[in-house]
Amino acid sequence: MITKFDSLFAGHVDMDEVGYGGVPVNDRRFPNEHLATVFDKAQSMAQLMDRLGYSAFWMAEHHFQREGYECIPNVLMMALHLAHVTERIKIGCGFNITPMWHPLRLAEDYATADILTGGRIIFGVGRGYHTREVESLGAPLLDQPANRELFEEQVDIIFKAFNDEAFAHRGKYYTLPPEVPYRGYALKELTLVPRPLRRPVECWQPIQGGTARAMDFMAKHGIKGLIGGGSAEGGAMHRVVLGWQEAHERRGIQLELGERLCFGFHFYLAKDREQGIREAAKFYEENMKMFGELRLVRALSDEQIEIMRDPNRAPGAKLPRIEDAIANGGFLCGSPEQVVEHLKSLERRYPGLDRVSVSLSVGVPKAVCLEQLEWFASEVMPEFGSAKLAEPAMAK
Repeated sequence: MITKFDSLFAGHVDMDEVGYGGVPVNDRRFPNEHLATVFDKAQSMAQLMDRLGYSAFWMAEHHFQREGYECIPNVLMMALHLAHVTERIKIGCGFNITPMWHPLRLAEDYATADILTGGRIIFGVGRGYHTREVESLGAPLLDQPANRELFEEQVDIIFKAFNDEAFAHRGKYYTLPPEVPYRGYALKELTLVPRPLRRPVECWQPIQGGTARAMDFMAKHGIKGLIGGGSAEGGAMHRVVLGWQEAHERRGIQLELGERLCFGFHFYLAKDREQGIREAAKFYEENMKMFGELRLVRALSDEQIEIMRDPNRAPGAKLPRIEDAIANGGFLCGSPEQVVEHLKSLERRYPGLDRVSVSLSVGVPKAVCLEQLEWFASEVMPEFGSAKLAEPAMAK
């Protein structure tokens, strides 16, 4: 049963001329003063969600984004601030890009935040998807096998540091502690100071390709998974859920379908689906422009990505449309009743699912973000636990 509603804010500032006919992604450039408005936007959203009963406000770690799409470089620092200006809501790290950190610094920073906030920060790890970020900060990304090897070793170290009173590690990338003399003895082990007070640490990771290796690694450490990309019957998300269940079975853990997962969606509420499509299409398209360039939309061809760079060609070209995303179940759009219907169908299909994340596309301005989150909280969230609705509403 769905009992927790979250929202992920990747850190986009308000921007004009969005959509396929708007400013090309690589042509956007904002002054520092405008890029810095991301912090006020995040605070306003978190404070509203805190008052309205959301479970968690997630933020994403990103760097060097002068285009204005993802502008929060230190999620733990911002989370600590937000915990001081809110009362109940948890603040999620969605996600700390581990290859851009030394694993012990990340472990220390999280432990400090855990203590100072009384356990209101949710830990999260990811591998990264911007070459400009990961490679600039000294880690591999173009070399995907090296990126995964580094990530897995780092996460192993982080959990040793969290869970063990004293630990040592010898691997391909790290020797911890280094074999050096210290205060008259040979250094053989380390202790993280401080360690998190709340252990085992709740940790989340995005599931992208859904490989058995990735999910086996997550199951080994008890890491929970965030998945998106469509909830239509037989779609990609369903195959990931089955693979997730199988990965835990290999470790002798029996899960209900959807257990230890969060399903993530973009959403936009309106009087009806037609109005929602008219209002939200440009934001969906801006999202597609931004992530398409990063090769994160597997269905896009090189030709389509090239067309999206041209605001004269793109509006009339054969490109992904919001109607397709709605039909695939990845974008919740329409009246509150239609959204409730869709989420209720997920409860029936995935009895172990208890958490859903609903987010606004890049380009949605602050005022609309606040309006949408308030509307969702007032007319969708209260229906859970009592509503009995029909099959999911899909675009025809």
